[in-house]
Amino acid sequence: MSKPNDEQLQMIFEDMVIARTQAGRLWNMQRQGQVGTIAPIDGHEAAIVGAVHALQTESDWVLPQYREPLGLRKYGPEVLDAFMLYNLGHPLGGHIPDPVKVVPSQISLAASIPHAVGLAWGMSLKNEPGVVLVFFGDGASSEGDFYEAGNLAGVLKAPVIFLCVNNQWAISTPTNLQTAAKDFSSKAAAFGIPGVTVDGNNPSLVYEAVSEAREHAVNGQGPTLIEATVYRLGAHTTADDPTRYVPAEDLSAAQKNDPLLSLLQELKNKNLWSDDKQEEVEKAALERLDEAFEKAKNTPLLTDSLLDHCFASDTSRLARQREQLSRSMEKSHE
Repeated sequence: MSKPNDEQLQMIFEDMVIARTQAGRLWNMQRQGQVGTIAPIDGHEAAIVGAVHALQTESDWVLPQYREPLGLRKYGPEVLDAFMLYNLGHPLGGHIPDPVKVVPSQISLAASIPHAVGLAWGMSLKNEPGVVLVFFGDGASSEGDFYEAGNLAGVLKAPVIFLCVNNQWAISTPTNLQTAAKDFSSKAAAFGIPGVTVDGNNPSLVYEAVSEAREHAVNGQGPTLIEATVYRLGAHTTADDPTRYVPAEDLSAAQKNDPLLSLLQELKNKNLWSDDKQEEVEKAALERLDEAFEKAKNTPLLTDSLLDHCFASDTSRLARQREQLSRSMEKSHE
């Protein structure tokens, strides 16, 4: 089983720090009315970054949900730029240019899971190398899309990795009201594929699980369902008030297992991190976020070209929508 070496752990931690720092800035910007709704990444960093670092960026695809974009720095600056465009309301702002193999964020619950299976199946049919990793939460496992896509992937032996980040809450619904199963990874049995549960606060364990699942997939053995258990340290989104339903004692206990604090201590014990390095990384993270924000803010809104690829030719409904959008865009420029 592949384990991250010290250099990789340093890179993983750096990306975790960047994600947490940028998420904090975005939270404040949303409260100031500068950006739209944000889903904080706090508590999820090890699961997201650890998984992504086990992938090969030149061949492997990632389908994020709504917390993941800040943790995908390994795939390049285009991911953050696209995320900021999308957040500021650009209709096609989520587009990420080739050759970056990241699909735009998907906020519809579980909707990206069938897409991931279709993409992986297409790769198999074309004999393309690599795998597809799709992120989703415990709440998404209650959706039909999860079961239908998981069953199809098992039958096809599609090279896809299902990564369920179980943060104990589907908005305000706790896991015990989500499923009667002992864990989410046990649902893999219905698909005839391996299922494994790992500590999502430990990026090394997540890295190892994804590495093994990747090897399994590229060798033609099909999908794996990985459940990474974490605890959501913040709100579901900026539209949520977790103090209304999260027990204070549970949150306090989870904060003691903050994935950043655990890895920070490990790296400091090995003399692989310092306070100066921490300050340097945090400063660069904020500068990069500001750069992406300014770029997005100064990008002109798209025209009705966003409707060009829905059908080979416009349906009557699409034609009406195109006309309405064109009129709206004209008024916005008056």
